Amino acid sequence: MNIKRNVLLNPGPATTTDTVKMAQVVPDICPREKEFAGMMKQLRADLLRVAHAPAEKFTSVLFCGSGTINIDICLNSLLPEGKKVLVVNNGAYSSRAVEVCQYYGLPHIDLKSSVFDQPDLDQVKKALDENPDVAVVYTTHHETGTGILNPIREIGALAHQHGAIFVVDTTSSLGMIPFDMVQDNVDFCMASAQKGLMAMTGLSFIIGNEAEIRKSKDYPKRSYYCNLYLQYDFFERTGEMHFTPPVQTIYATMQALKEYFEAGETEKFARHHRVIEAIHQGLADMGLREVIRRDIQSGLVASVLYPNDANWDFERVHDYCYEHGFTIYPGKISTTNTFRLCSLGTIDTPDIEAFFKVLKEAFEKNGIQIPAKYD
Repeated sequence: MNIKRNVLLNPGPATTTDTVKMAQVVPDICPREKEFAGMMKQLRADLLRVAHAPAEKFTSVLFCGSGTINIDICLNSLLPEGKKVLVVNNGAYSSRAVEVCQYYGLPHIDLKSSVFDQPDLDQVKKALDENPDVAVVYTTHHETGTGILNPIREIGALAHQHGAIFVVDTTSSLGMIPFDMVQDNVDFCMASAQKGLMAMTGLSFIIGNEAEIRKSKDYPKRSYYCNLYLQYDFFERTGEMHFTPPVQTIYATMQALKEYFEAGETEKFARHHRVIEAIHQGLADMGLREVIRRDIQSGLVASVLYPNDANWDFERVHDYCYEHGFTIYPGKISTTNTFRLCSLGTIDTPDIEAFFKVLKEAFEKNGIQIPAKYD
């Protein structure tokens, strides 16, 4: 098949290979067959390798849904009766965790800080010192709305010093930058197939401390579909998901993992790095400003400040780029108008060079000044 290739510079879903796309075209199969259960067993084992999670301590549990389902599952499943969640919140995706706590009525502390900077570790320690009933510390590894990389290793150490488990949203970082469950002091991490693995949407997974999952059996039951122990236990007893899995997405994810390991982690990380460097260079050449300091960026997302130009119109620029095969994405900073360019997916520097030619054309056709105008 001749499949049109679009370069997605949004923060996921990511650009995929044709072989991953075509892996979905398979004979129909009932997901209760042993053959399919065996494939999911291998998938679960491979995910541990991606997260550098030793199999004797950690397990992976698959769920059907977008990445947000993982936030829901971890928070509602892992909080014991009478305990609190501390959300270290410096962006839109940790704010989503706060919303989950609010919807379930979970006791929580919203340790909110600037979306333009990393969390203050002294404030994290202070919150833990003053709240000995915190059982779960939660944050986002890579705040996708801005591109900030949070100091999870240090936050995890503080959580463990205070007897809490550490849960990290790694949806937009796992498989793209270095991460190690043990060295980074993480008890639970989460991601989805369509981001770092460069597969398809619909499959999410949680990698976590197996002993803690077993302990959660006795915690309050706040959800039926989104209960971590229930899904884990069903996998352990039957090898299957409790409810119908996203069959074709799992085939695509198996192919994506095969390609991930064939390329090698070092080379994959290097490719994402050179793509973001090309993005930084292209922005600088057009005089476009980034809103996050380079030293705290993840190397996966550039947040670009809207120019102060009367002719600037994000939708018109987006539409021109989209018509020419490139997708850009609005920002998620409520106080500042930004758009994002991301280095996810199967793209490389020639794609970025081609994109900036198109972006420059979009500016010229809309009468937007180059270099970009700022007050």
